[in-house]
Amino acid sequence: MPYRILQGLCLAMLCLAGSAHALTAEQAKTMAVGEGDTRIEALRIAVTGADEKTIAFIQALADDAVKIVANRPVIAKDGKAVDPVTGTETALPDTFEDVMNNNRMRGELDGALAALQLLSTDVTVRRAAVKTLQGDADEGKLPLIAKARAQETVADIKDQLEQLRAAVLLGSSDAAKRLEAATLLGQSAQATAKTLMVERLQTEADAQVKSRLELSLRQVEARLAWGDRLGAVFSGISLGSILLLVALGLAITYGLMGVINMAHGELMMIGAYATYVVQGLFQKYLPGAFDWYLLASVPVAFMASALVGAALERSVIRFLYGRPLETLLATWGISLMLMQLVRTLFGAQNVGVENPSWMSGGVQVLGNLSLPYNRLVIVGFAFAVLFGVWFMITKTRLGLFVRGVTQNRPIASCMGVNTARIDTYAFALGSGIAGLAGCALSQVGNVGPDLGQGYIVDSFMVVVLGGVGQLAGTVYAALGLGVLAKFLEGWTGAVLAKIAVLVFIVIFIQKRPQGIFAMKGRSAEA
Repeated sequence: MPYRILQGLCLAMLCLAGSAHALTAEQAKTMAVGEGDTRIEALRIAVTGADEKTIAFIQALADDAVKIVANRPVIAKDGKAVDPVTGTETALPDTFEDVMNNNRMRGELDGALAALQLLSTDVTVRRAAVKTLQGDADEGKLPLIAKARAQETVADIKDQLEQLRAAVLLGSSDAAKRLEAATLLGQSAQATAKTLMVERLQTEADAQVKSRLELSLRQVEARLAWGDRLGAVFSGISLGSILLLVALGLAITYGLMGVINMAHGELMMIGAYATYVVQGLFQKYLPGAFDWYLLASVPVAFMASALVGAALERSVIRFLYGRPLETLLATWGISLMLMQLVRTLFGAQNVGVENPSWMSGGVQVLGNLSLPYNRLVIVGFAFAVLFGVWFMITKTRLGLFVRGVTQNRPIASCMGVNTARIDTYAFALGSGIAGLAGCALSQVGNVGPDLGQGYIVDSFMVVVLGGVGQLAGTVYAALGLGVLAKFLEGWTGAVLAKIAVLVFIVIFIQKRPQGIFAMKGRSAEA
């Protein structure tokens, strides 16, 4: 009987064995011994009906743990030979032969294991398996992919499995299968689906399939465009929330007190380094509670910056009220001193602050739109701080005193308000909020001595644009500038977008010097 007929009969027997979901000795031998094509075909058949023993044997093949003893495969484990079918153990003789796996066979083994991992109970394993199979799956794995998709409960993995199935069909020699794949890919919102269709269009010869691919490509591009737009909006809100945190402190020190504090960025930097110090303490003394270090960092960052701000106000600022130029120059000099102090204590290099585990990852909204948890937390944190500042300024005794001193210092003093103490409290509050901004910024980038320099100009622009002394204006200006900057970046690039935003603010202030919201009452008339 010719060799090809014998090979066909052997593979047919393996197929029957595979459908019975049980590993046989002949199946194991064919996967381990023989020509490369025969081994690969046997492996592909085994995957479609793999039981636990089959999976263990395939894993052993991938780990180079399969040996040949007396012309039969065994799994070498702890110096013993384990029969892959019966599980019986015998001593591993010195006369064993190694199973040789070339690069092609290793690739097939990796693909087979990834396909089998699609049925894992671990979500992370299933997600990694789908990623491994992308670009490496064949039609032989379609039954397993269909089975995995039928029992999948996670929406994004289910969508990826559907796309994986479509990608396999798209490479088929059958035009009907390629047409089905083109239809399926048209329902996707993944950027990889667009790539697959673009590549296939370059080689597709069937007119009907090509027409369907072009239609599906337009549908996917439309969905991706919406993802890009929503992504730009979220990025703008994220940037705006950071600007809001930075500008809230200035809304008090500059907006309410009229102090041009050029060291505001360095107060923010102090809050970031305070977060870094707390992280180090948790890593050293409380490693089991490391995920909670950020919650402990919030009050520490606030107090560290507030104390530095209070010392700055009592030693320098209090003697310069009413002299904005001298205040600007003095605080600029203090900012240089603070940066050099940080360089001396922590070094000139940036330091890394890790995200807690609950801030890692993100929410997958669309195929090309993922909302990172750290950004979502910062947005929520910014509005929580905003609410706290609003409540304190409008609903507390300290807020009443701050507003009274801001609007009419002599009358407030006559009413028994200790204006010097209120000035210190207000400046410390604005500085503490800057520290909170630094704590938040540490979660989205590295912390360094120059951290505050990149935000001081933008925060002043937010306060001026929103209206001096107006918290509502600060919110609108911060979020508006953030979204505007991100949309312009998509068209012009980061540098030109920055210039365009600056030009817009200059023109706006020329037309409306009081900002978005004008201050009302006696303070506006003074």
